[in-house]
Amino acid sequence: MAKRRNRRTYPHRPDYATPPGWLLRDYLETWDFTPAEFARRYSLGIELVEGILAGKAPLDPELAAVLEQEFDLAASVWLGMENQYRLRLAEIARTDAVAGFAEWAKAFPLRELAKRSVIEKPLSDGDAVIQMLDFFGVASVDEWQCRNEASKAAYRRSPTFAGNERNLAAWLRLGEMEAEWQQCAGYDQEEFRGALREIRALTRTPTVPALEKTFALCNQSGVALALVEPLPKVAVSGATRWLPNNTPLIQLGVRHKTNDHLWFTIFREAAHILLHSKDYVFIDTDKDLVAGFDAEAYEWAADFLIARPDWDDFAAGGHFSEWAVRSFANRQGIAPAIVAGRLQRERLIHWPRLNHLKARMRWRE
Repeated sequence: MAKRRNRRTYPHRPDYATPPGWLLRDYLETWDFTPAEFARRYSLGIELVEGILAGKAPLDPELAAVLEQEFDLAASVWLGMENQYRLRLAEIARTDAVAGFAEWAKAFPLRELAKRSVIEKPLSDGDAVIQMLDFFGVASVDEWQCRNEASKAAYRRSPTFAGNERNLAAWLRLGEMEAEWQQCAGYDQEEFRGALREIRALTRTPTVPALEKTFALCNQSGVALALVEPLPKVAVSGATRWLPNNTPLIQLGVRHKTNDHLWFTIFREAAHILLHSKDYVFIDTDKDLVAGFDAEAYEWAADFLIARPDWDDFAAGGHFSEWAVRSFANRQGIAPAIVAGRLQRERLIHWPRLNHLKARMRWRE
């Protein structure tokens, strides 16, 4: 199973800043100028020259033009160095200012996020805070906490979920970042229903090309689809919510790495889009269902894949050999793995039985 990595890149971030004055000092030494001589030659105050050499005074366009004339290095280069230096000073100051929130940042899976190349390995506690604020797209920890509390208020999760809250927030953010790169049309409910019918037929084909086609069908009907490897301590198979741009997002974790789990999760998450409020964030596990939204989504997905009367007749027959399962799946136009998985979920057969009908998947490094 291909890993759909986030495409953000991060430049090298040294923990120091180099002022253009350092280069100017090298030039003065090479040309055998003292700072005082240089100041007199161009009618500059010695305090200004010393300040530029120390990185305390800014290098302005007029002086950049003088340096271009004297040392044959373009004024744009001098000004570029000045801008980069001031920017880096601001970044360092910001890092120092937020260092007190280090424990907040350390509660996230920093090592795993760095491994996935969505952040860099933090250089310091303050840098860890900065990177996580940038990761979530917020300016402060207070803003993140406000947004997180609002999101938690909208959660409609399986009652058996007992995962790590911070890791869950990071996993959901990874899905949003993946969705940002997708070109989705405006959401059209009827087109999405049609796409789901096509996806149902795709379950019979090899998983990887079928999944690529599924992404395209979802995007064409206005739905973002994100395949994100679960983070540690996040026992979630899927999640669904509406993004601020009014695009529904289905996020898949595929915890069990089998094609029946993949396909059923897609249809269960689709049910939340079709049946339930835009105001909720649905977080689904694979535990036993009780009632409410989880049960409704499960039943809708099960009936969409296999019509209830057909399933009832097949289940009542009690013949669940490999031949019987393959024949029934062929008549339904779906993958045999889906039938085997449903038999297991509804405890009509023991879990290991018919597992060989399922295609195994893995996350590609």
